[in-house]
Amino acid sequence: MILPRTILKQDLAKKLYPQSSNTTSAMQFLRKEIKQSPELTSKLDLLARNRRAHYYTHKQLEIILEHLDISKEEFVGL
Repeated sequence: MILPRTILKQDLAKKLYPQSSNTTSAMQFLRKEIKQSPELTSKLDLLARNRRAHYYTHKQLEIILEHLDISKEEFVGL
């Protein structure tokens, strides 16, 4: 399964947390999940060219999905 080249952070948050009432709360859940794992944070920081970018690269997305135990097929089906 092919992942997108980049994905907007807000689109990823809405996909991972559909129970959230809006995009802002979904983004808060995603940030909290990343912040609680120092290992995940350090891996993402190593790959990030611009920490303030509004998107994740496909490599960063793979790391996040691996951390959350979501397969590529499951992610595409979300």
